[in-house]
Amino acid sequence: MAHTAPRRTTFAPRRAGRRHPLVATLMALPLAALLLLVFDGWETVATQASSVGVVLGR
Repeated sequence: MAHTAPRRTTFAPRRAGRRHPLVATLMALPLAALLLLVFDGWETVATQASSVGVVLGR
């Protein structure tokens, strides 16, 4: 069997670790806006935010 060069990926390798809280917030804001439009109320957004806070342990 022929020996070939290892494959190279064109993408940078992902860093292991946690995301910065600001990045996580910016990722969650579009979902919060979508919930606000679909369910037509701040209560739903507040409930979801509270649930996420409980899951994250804060």
